[in-house]
Amino acid sequence: MRTVEVSELSVEAFLPFGFYADMLNPQHEKIGAPPIEFFRDMVQQDLGGAPVVSFSNCRVEPRALVIDTLEYHTATGEGILPLDGDVLLQVGPATPPEENVPLDRIKVFRIPKGTMVVLRPGVWHHAPFAVGDTPVNVLIVLPERTYANDCDVVELVEEDRIRIEL
Repeated sequence: MRTVEVSELSVEAFLPFGFYADMLNPQHEKIGAPPIEFFRDMVQQDLGGAPVVSFSNCRVEPRALVIDTLEYHTATGEGILPLDGDVLLQVGPATPPEENVPLDRIKVFRIPKGTMVVLRPGVWHHAPFAVGDTPVNVLIVLPERTYANDCDVVELVEEDRIRIEL
């Protein structure tokens, strides 16, 4: 079984996969001053021209740190915001649909709670892994019904699975 170590989240390291911003401790352009500050346009998400955005909760319970499933969305980016705990997020570069999963280029990042990550269209990923021993609620932002009409899922055979090393 392959292994992958968890990478530090940084703008440079994550740029091939998308963007992120710490929503709880913003260091961004703002409008206003205390007691009301509006930190504007912290991160953008490509919705592929969709007219309706959906906000969903993905509750991830602690599980073995083994990547056994990956997916991608051709036409849209995906927003991922861990609400009440840190998560580990597996990502791989976007590839043409006819190519195999780029197993040798999968990376894993620790995403602190309150940090909004937006994946570029086509980036390989799947539900994140909870860090610690309690479930984590993760806000998922996608165009309406993406799970039904733009979600290509690949279950990895045993020899292609990847163990995450902390």
